[in-house]
Amino acid sequence: MFENRKSTLYVILAGIFITNAVIAELIGGKLINIGPIFGQGPFLMSVGVVPWPVVFVTTDLINEYFGQKGVRRLSVITACLLAYCFILLYFAMQIPAANGPGWVTDAQFTAVFGQSMWIIVGSITAFIISQLIDVTLFHFFKRKTGEKMIWLRSTGSTVISQFFDSFIVLGIAFYATGKMSFPMYIEAGITNYSVKLIIAILMTPLIYLGHWLIEKYVHNHKPNQI
Repeated sequence: MFENRKSTLYVILAGIFITNAVIAELIGGKLINIGPIFGQGPFLMSVGVVPWPVVFVTTDLINEYFGQKGVRRLSVITACLLAYCFILLYFAMQIPAANGPGWVTDAQFTAVFGQSMWIIVGSITAFIISQLIDVTLFHFFKRKTGEKMIWLRSTGSTVISQFFDSFIVLGIAFYATGKMSFPMYIEAGITNYSVKLIIAILMTPLIYLGHWLIEKYVHNHKPNQI
């Protein structure tokens, strides 16, 4: 029963992890303005930022219950699936669209998903690097604090790893392709990271809720204390 529940838990967390990662890539080409904030702005941000904190929080839960091996296995699978999305989008753009009233044209399709392809390239690179950083820091903090201070190892590792994720993705998808100037790239990177940081901090109570639910489901005993 214990192993069955643990396997089910891994599948559920993996599903949340992969779904949010793929969605973030597909919607990441849309840039939005947020603000003004405290009289400053508006600031440029990719809408693909929104699902990524969920990916990193899920990473921390998998880290907690399945260790580095579980996270690395899932990270490799997700990177392969993102590459698969890249290949499918490439071939889809090579097939001419049928003409009809209100139908999606080749130009419209390419304008949306062509940028997503570069985001996927940037994200696969950023994903692998940031996941390695996240896993390493998570277990570093856990070795230092033991079973206490869940917030430190979860939020702390996420805050640092997302910094690298934000700038690598934008650098490859927008700056390297000439769609952003360097000042715009720096501004967007800071904005993206700031939003991820705020979301990660706000999601800290959800990490504790996730721990409580998982402990109740898998072990049926009280979770570790703060």
